[in-house]
Amino acid sequence: MLLVAKIILALLLIFTLVNLFKALFAMLRNDPTKPSMSHFLGRRVGLSVLAIIIVLVLMATGVLQPNPRPY
Repeated sequence: MLLVAKIILALLLIFTLVNLFKALFAMLRNDPTKPSMSHFLGRRVGLSVLAIIIVLVLMATGVLQPNPRPY
């Protein structure tokens, strides 16, 4: 279960970076016939929120354990 969750989180982070770069190219291109920069940035925010929710659910169920001594 933990390995699957880590793979899903890694894929979400990769998709977040891909959408960030797509937004960059949309900003540089400025073509009104293609999706705007805010479309890709909205996807990026949605994927980040989904990743945070998955981490919180995994911590609440005890699958993912936080570091007890972070210092």
